[in-house]
Amino acid sequence: MVNTISVTEKTQISSSKMAKTIDTETKSNAGAAGSNAPDSARTLIKISDFDFFYGEKQALFNIDMDIKENEVTAFIGPSGCGKSTLLRCINRMNDMIDIARIGKGQIDLNGVNIYDPRVDTIQLRKRVGMVFQKSNPFPKSIYENIVYGLRIQGVKKKSVLDEAVERCLKGAALWDEVKDRLDSSGLGLSGGQQQRLCIARSLAVEPDVLLMDEPCSALDPIATAKIEELIHELKSKYTIVIVTHSMQQAARVSDKTAFFYLGKLIEMGETDQIFMSPNNEQTEAYISGRFG
Repeated sequence: MVNTISVTEKTQISSSKMAKTIDTETKSNAGAAGSNAPDSARTLIKISDFDFFYGEKQALFNIDMDIKENEVTAFIGPSGCGKSTLLRCINRMNDMIDIARIGKGQIDLNGVNIYDPRVDTIQLRKRVGMVFQKSNPFPKSIYENIVYGLRIQGVKKKSVLDEAVERCLKGAALWDEVKDRLDSSGLGLSGGQQQRLCIARSLAVEPDVLLMDEPCSALDPIATAKIEELIHELKSKYTIVIVTHSMQQAARVSDKTAFFYLGKLIEMGETDQIFMSPNNEQTEAYISGRFG
């Protein structure tokens, strides 16, 4: 297969080396941007001429996109247009699909090609967390859901774990609702609470990026409003990419919006510009409801 990724023990970069590589590149890129350039304008994820296939079927065509640090970027478009496929490419979730492969191009995180065979995907997914459409808390206590990733990393000190639980639940706006029942099952929470628990679980390993694949599609309006408010709060610390079928949600929560159609990036820009005065006729037709 063309550019199929195979990660072996001999070619993996250790977690610490991967982190050092990315952190070094971050400082280099920030310096290159110039002293007058705000950090919020810095490109964190760069997607260049990226093609992606499921077997012989091409799912993404020539995707070029810059995702800025500490911004919310929304992917919109009709079902099957490639939004979720691209989202999953950003932390290599598609590696788990046998027939998935890259055609050409690359995705850089802080200047490091995440599809380099030496990249440790476990370390990558610590830095690029993901929240799925359907909340998926583990069949464990609320406390153990949060510390799961830290325990895998070998963290055992209770004071450290306790601090992480409180910090992450507060970060996910859930602490006040569950602080007195941390030993209760995460499966006993409401749908909206479960989704915020999954967000808190992602925050525990301190990622740089949060990917959200239709995180509100199964939630009622009140729970959706809480998630959207949370997204606004989290972007000060994280770069967020959200796939949504709701154009109203994209307009409410995002700084940038990218419109996809038939596996192609049709248009990307400031959210106000995309919704008020799109440059492309296909974008305007979709926004106005004439197709999709």
